[in-house]
Amino acid sequence: MTERQRYLETLLFGKPDRIPFQPGLPRKSTLEAWRKQGLPEGVDWQAHLREVIGIEPPQPTGPGVYIRHQMIPEFEEKVLEEREDTIIVQDWKGNICEISKKYDVTYLRSAIDFVTRRWIKCPVENRDDWEQMKTRYNPDDPSRVPPDIESLGKQIANRDYVVGIHFPGPFWQLREWLGFEKLCMLFIDDPTLIQEMIKFWADFISKLLLKVLPFVNVDYVLVSEDMAYKHKAMISPEMARRFLGPCYAQWNEIIRSYGCPVFDVDSDGYIAELIPVWIEFGINCCDPVEVAAGNDINEYRRKFGTKMAFRGGVDKRAMAKGGDAIRLELERLMPVIKSGGYIPGCDHGIPPDVSWPAMVEYCDLLARITGWK
Repeated sequence: MTERQRYLETLLFGKPDRIPFQPGLPRKSTLEAWRKQGLPEGVDWQAHLREVIGIEPPQPTGPGVYIRHQMIPEFEEKVLEEREDTIIVQDWKGNICEISKKYDVTYLRSAIDFVTRRWIKCPVENRDDWEQMKTRYNPDDPSRVPPDIESLGKQIANRDYVVGIHFPGPFWQLREWLGFEKLCMLFIDDPTLIQEMIKFWADFISKLLLKVLPFVNVDYVLVSEDMAYKHKAMISPEMARRFLGPCYAQWNEIIRSYGCPVFDVDSDGYIAELIPVWIEFGINCCDPVEVAAGNDINEYRRKFGTKMAFRGGVDKRAMAKGGDAIRLELERLMPVIKSGGYIPGCDHGIPPDVSWPAMVEYCDLLARITGWK
């Protein structure tokens, strides 16, 4: 099978020849540690890892597709103040926050590393701010989708690799504009404004999807939607259903109408209360299923059956310990692996306490139980 066939057969509860090998992705500090622990300098870590454990190299990929959902123009990235051990910065989204001097403002652009920050000010504090923010999201800006999208779609129609689209969900995006505490308070204090903002985001993304999906047969749509703590969701299932559900439903209608088979949501934290809501509005895959947050993937499979597929779910703490800990962890996951609809991998970004030898050990075991050895 090709990687694309394997991915779809797995997540759609088919019969793949093997399960996609997706052990997880390290952050910058993790890779730096691995270079000191045996990973050679100047090599691609994934290709080298597969060589070390004795499985075939990854299949080649090619052009993908995107929607540029970020604000245009962005805010200026700059340092506002230097303190003894920290700096106060403004990031590209207009947030002002405090971070360690070990990092610079570019670390806030993407998930380069595990960066703790203290939020000071978010870009939308009142109605005037919101009106100004909306002007940064013109869906008709030509840079928001690939040029000559119709030709691109024809070029990659019969590809062997997986292609998808990734963007923030409504909870994630409103948190970026308002900040977490203000967002949560406004669900109670000004629900009309929250619904207006969610509808704006739903329509904006919908317009971008409709510029791409008629021309490109994507395999998945992935929505970033961190909205859970260690033991509970950040808002109740009832609130998620009332406020977020219409947005998910709107996107799902578009996604399904153009034949995209996987609608995936990424949320850290304890997601048991949220899974039924996601299923109700068309989402059929979720990740990363963090073990430390109390998620029980075996219980979820028993409860939700083939309505929900999963990615991730391997306890990063067991990966760090290695030995019996990681063997028992993978053994715990075998019922879900065997029942299909699951691509096992690290349940978040791989932290630097997972050493290179531990990573090799884990990946060798993972390759064996997913059919690669």
